[in-house]
Amino acid sequence: MNLFGGVIPVTGVSFFLFCILAVLFVGYALGRITIKGVSLGDAGVFIIALLFGALFCAEGGSIIPEKELANWGHWLDLTETLGLILFVTSVGFIAGPKFFANMKKNFKSYVLLGLVIIIAGGLAAAGCIMLGDKVLGYGAETITDRDGFVAMIVGLLSGSLTSTPAFSAAKATVAPELQGLVSVGHGIAYIFGVIGVVLFVQLVPKLAKADMAEERAKIAISAKEDVKAKAIKLFHMDHMGICVFSLAAILGIVVGKIQIPLPGEVFAGKPFSLTTTGGCLLVALIIGHFGRVGKVSLMPAETTLKLFRELGLVLFLAGAGIPGGQEFVANFNAMYFVYGIIMTIVPMIIGFLFAKYVLKLSLLNNLGSLTGGMTSTPALGTLIGTAGTEDVAAAYAATYPIALIAVVLVSQFLIILF
Repeated sequence: MNLFGGVIPVTGVSFFLFCILAVLFVGYALGRITIKGVSLGDAGVFIIALLFGALFCAEGGSIIPEKELANWGHWLDLTETLGLILFVTSVGFIAGPKFFANMKKNFKSYVLLGLVIIIAGGLAAAGCIMLGDKVLGYGAETITDRDGFVAMIVGLLSGSLTSTPAFSAAKATVAPELQGLVSVGHGIAYIFGVIGVVLFVQLVPKLAKADMAEERAKIAISAKEDVKAKAIKLFHMDHMGICVFSLAAILGIVVGKIQIPLPGEVFAGKPFSLTTTGGCLLVALIIGHFGRVGKVSLMPAETTLKLFRELGLVLFLAGAGIPGGQEFVANFNAMYFVYGIIMTIVPMIIGFLFAKYVLKLSLLNNLGSLTGGMTSTPALGTLIGTAGTEDVAAAYAATYPIALIAVVLVSQFLIILF
């Protein structure tokens, strides 16, 4: 099969890149549509990627030859992973100079908020399991046993929190024959998991009629300028800083692969790791904090970081969205979609109210922390645009590691307990 009268064959890497770029083009156009000041932003790319996967890559309706679909799976994984690396490493560098000062000031708040959000999500998942047991059966004709239903719910939880580490941990914990159900649940819930938080961080400031200039001032951290450091002429490996960016990403991938065995019979020796996402974020935060070694600069140029942050985000959304669209068509069930909405909204609302009324965090600090607690990479990108400041990335980076660890443990606990 060929497109445009045989000009473009639907095989090979060139056609794959053609489709990815088409998804970005149409997705950005959709994201620019604004209704009463609210837009999808970068999440428009995710929606178009989902539609592309559903319409053109789903079983029975694919425009791609069947023998090519396996290659597409590998290329989409590469696109998603590269996007994540570019995005979280950029976020780490951007947040690094203010991260530790912010963490020192609000450490307890970030830990508490991350735990509250994930525990609320876990309780919502447990409630869905019990509801399915006692009221609705298992929610789908294809699942006839309780273990399969629990695997589906845990997949929905990882998708509703857009958490790849939780997804991986859940698949590793369930029996091999149930891993497909975890994948299906993740794909179904991921849609609202992305869009729900993206819209929330835009709507809240508008509903609160917040003065964004005032809110930006609240989240900004005052710090004395290091005049002596400014006087030193630093050596740059390259004028864009791609060399040090690559070094941080390499180290981050290595750190993310380190596996730490979890103690006790409950976890049966299952290892925990930060994954590539957490490893790149941690390493970039540390390097960004110090900024230099002697007279050698370790900071990429600001323009590089902004470009990689945006490019990484949309590549991640395209890489995750297309296979999500394929799974959505094949396995969609309305009840599971409702479960996913519940598992996104409950922790999001509880987390926001807890941060506002108990922790007394300012609006942007609250929302930045919330995106980290919900492990929502796309929502952070949207919030930076809505807030008009990069400072929200420090709040995201502070809460994210706590939520990352907690959501992996909660997912495993749900499987073991139920």
